[in-house]
Amino acid sequence: MIYMDNISSIKVVILAGGYGTRISEETDLIPKPLVKIDTNPILWHIMRHYSSYRLNNFIICAGYKSNKIIEYFFKISKNSIKLASVKKHFLDKGYFVFQTFQNWKVTVVNTGLDTMTGGRIKKIKRFVKNDEYFHLTYGDGISNVNFDNLLKIHLLNKCFATLTAVSQPNRFGLIKTKDNMITSFEEKPFNEKILINGGFFILSPKIFELIKNKSTIWERDPLQRLASMKQLFFYHHKSFWYSMDTLRDKRYLSKLALLKNPPWLIKNE
Repeated sequence: MIYMDNISSIKVVILAGGYGTRISEETDLIPKPLVKIDTNPILWHIMRHYSSYRLNNFIICAGYKSNKIIEYFFKISKNSIKLASVKKHFLDKGYFVFQTFQNWKVTVVNTGLDTMTGGRIKKIKRFVKNDEYFHLTYGDGISNVNFDNLLKIHLLNKCFATLTAVSQPNRFGLIKTKDNMITSFEEKPFNEKILINGGFFILSPKIFELIKNKSTIWERDPLQRLASMKQLFFYHHKSFWYSMDTLRDKRYLSKLALLKNPPWLIKNE
C-alpha cells in the first residue's frame, strides 16, 4: 500500500442523507444506506471495503431518517454514553463521533433533510478543511475499487478531484430490427466503451470553493466546472461495481453476499 504514516487521519466521506425513493419498499422506515445486504447494511459493506485499505476514519452525511443512522452506530459502538444523550448532542451540535467495535472512527453529521449532494459535502467542510485530500462516495454503491490505484492517479495529476469511472451497465435488453422484424436480441448488454461516474472520489478541499449552497448538486455544476478547469481526472475501474437502486438490485446483492468471497471484497486489479 502507498499510504503514509498518517493514514488514520485520512477521511472517508459517505453521502447517506437522500430519500431513496426508488427503493421505497425498504426506505419507508430506514434510510437507504441501512438497507441490508444479507445481514448487514450496505453502508457497513462499503465501510468494510475502505477499512481493508486501513481507511477507518469516516464522516457520514446524514439527512433523511438521521436518527436511524445514529441508532445503528450506537448499536455497534464502544461509546458508554446513553443513546438519549447521543441524540441530544447530535441535535444540539449537529454531529456525534462514535468509536465502533471495528475500530472505526465515525462522525455522523446532520447535513439537512432536503440538502442536495453538493450541499451535503459543503456541510462537512470543517472536518476536512486542513486535509491534503479526502475520499468521497455514496451510501448505495458497492465495488472492489482498488483505492491504492485511485490514489496513485490522484497524486500523479496533482488535481482537485479524481473520480472512479466504470463501464456503463445496461439494465434493459437490446434489440436490433429490420423491416418490423427483430433480427437479434441481447439481454442486458454491457457497454465497455461508455464510461460513467462510479461514485468513488478522491478530492482536495479546494473543491469547496465550487459549491455554492445547500441546493448545489455535486454531479452538475461543480463537476462540470472542474472538468472545464482541467482539474478533474479519472481512474478506470474494470472490475466489480454495482449500484443498489431498486429492490431487485438489493436481492441480487444479497445473493452475492452469501458467497464465501463476495466480489466487493476481492482486490483483483
